[in-house]
Amino acid sequence: MSELEISNITKDYGATRVLHPVSINVERGEFVTILGPSGCGKSTLLRILMGIARPSAGEIRLAGTRIDLLPPEARDIAMVFQSYALFPHMSVAKNLAFGLRMKNVPKPERARRIEHALEICNLTGLVERMPRQLSGGQQQRVALARAIVMQPRLLLFDEPLSNLDAKLRDTLRQELVDLHRRIGATSIYVTHDQAEAMAMSDRIVVMDGGKVVETGTPLDLYRAPTRAFTAGFLGQTNLLTADADGLRARLPWGQIVTLSAPAKGSVRVSVRPETIAIRQNEAGAGMVTSVSFMGANALYMVDIAGNTLKISQAGAESLIAAGNRVSLDFNGALHLLSGFERAEAA
Repeated sequence: MSELEISNITKDYGATRVLHPVSINVERGEFVTILGPSGCGKSTLLRILMGIARPSAGEIRLAGTRIDLLPPEARDIAMVFQSYALFPHMSVAKNLAFGLRMKNVPKPERARRIEHALEICNLTGLVERMPRQLSGGQQQRVALARAIVMQPRLLLFDEPLSNLDAKLRDTLRQELVDLHRRIGATSIYVTHDQAEAMAMSDRIVVMDGGKVVETGTPLDLYRAPTRAFTAGFLGQTNLLTADADGLRARLPWGQIVTLSAPAKGSVRVSVRPETIAIRQNEAGAGMVTSVSFMGANALYMVDIAGNTLKISQAGAESLIAAGNRVSLDFNGALHLLSGFERAEAA
């Protein structure tokens, strides 16, 4: 039995269905990210888990107990919000103690939990400060500590880093992962940021249009997605049509490659930019239309055989200028996209 079992949850607003039957299992201690664009249903699902919204159908079990019919305070769940949601008139210590007092946790136990949360969230010297005296990163740590002191069975994160600058997001992202490992919590993290999802998760649940599109580890979903939406949303890719004959296929620029499964005719494949080698060649079939130097890599846009490809070249000592002809060589694994194998007729 999984720690969290979400079974066929739907949500309707009048005649509009915003969440189709969604089923997700989360194991104890697992960090699962729900990833998708705005409006895909991920935040609706999070509100249903928390008890802020009621599902139209389906059920949710936490540690074997059905919770979708329980009020929020009886679900043994804590949530870290995007906006921090700290009490502005309370110090850090009082913010952390509020929920414990509401649950009538004895004073010595409150003190022990608060001290522990302050230590692991690096807030020990800030206990008497008010929220207005804290930086954005410090406020987010307080919000995390406030959830941790409740010692919930399930921790929910609603895009908690989206209000922070890029450098601070990177720092807190790693701190969140380290914190999750130290406390051993079962966690669900909602975001539309692919980098966050890939860097933090044990597994990713990709959602679109109120449905689960695909589920897997970050490595599996990036290297071998089975759906075109996953391939396009999780990092950059080139969605191409190839001519297949058994386990071999011809890419648009003529290169013959091996497929992950046998197929016949026109198939759709995902080719990551970093799996294509680029070489300046006056007789090459490709033309560089633009180049962007990104520091660790150069990003090329190349027109070839009626396609415009993104190509990422790492460690380049010199750049190929726009207007030059190039040859391409694909050197990665090629995976068919399930449900999208047959290309549309021209």
